[in-house]
Amino acid sequence: MLVFWQNGYEATSLDDLTSAMGLSRSSFYAAFESKQALFHRALSHYSRNGLQNLKDVASSAHDNPVDAMMQALSNPQGGAKGCMLVNCITELAPHDEGVAEIGRRHLERIEEIFAEVLDPENPEAQRDRARALSSLAIGTLALRKAGYPADRIAETLKQAKVILPA
Repeated sequence: MLVFWQNGYEATSLDDLTSAMGLSRSSFYAAFESKQALFHRALSHYSRNGLQNLKDVASSAHDNPVDAMMQALSNPQGGAKGCMLVNCITELAPHDEGVAEIGRRHLERIEEIFAEVLDPENPEAQRDRARALSSLAIGTLALRKAGYPADRIAETLKQAKVILPA
């Protein structure tokens, strides 16, 4: 996963992968079938971990879980590396239905988590607001990749309260 995240899918060679995993080519193909199959598994793993982390943030932020989730998703201090999943959605999803599906499920689940936090009794009533919040947070990742400073990203996140009041 880390090799793909650092290099991107296209720039990651089979030699990069086998070296990182300590496998021969034949063992690699026996275990994973193809570079693309391994990539889909790595992306799914990244998604599962990220969603669990987001749930943990929401459950541990008693004062304002929405703000905590916005910060966790955007990670203003995270640098230009960005989110592996968002990077892949923008680069690969138009040409790889597997990546598109993983990305869609991931984004839908983020919306669900927001909606559950906004209204635990009736999350569906908050679905549009949840989508708007997650879109704003995910959009800040593009700002990060473009080199926006963390303080400008933080100011952007503050606008969620203005645009989408409680």
